[in-house]
Amino acid sequence: MTDRLFLINPHWTDDDGGPWFCPAGSVVEGVLAFYPDLTTQLDITRLDFPRPRPAVIEQVGEDHQSCPILILDETFDWPEAKTSETTGKRFLQDQAIIPYLAARYGIGLPHP
Repeated sequence: MTDRLFLINPHWTDDDGGPWFCPAGSVVEGVLAFYPDLTTQLDITRLDFPRPRPAVIEQVGEDHQSCPILILDETFDWPEAKTSETTGKRFLQDQAIIPYLAARYGIGLPHP
């Protein structure tokens, strides 16, 4: 199994206007650009902004469909991961994703 990463496509609009991009997702996209090997090591899905997001709901339930979200494949222990009450799958969101990627895949961390 492979860790699954869900990101939101940029340039979307909502009731507040737009076009927008996801700030947390843009950081993860930057990490993917810095470390392109990650794109072959992760199962990456880019979704449009509107909810519901069935692909994410299937993995972790409706309560956790915010992106970016990384669904862990459970082959690498990561105590900081949250657990879906709906599916039992473990996951990370937003800035919690990068430390995991660094520990598991050997990429750099942001400078403090």
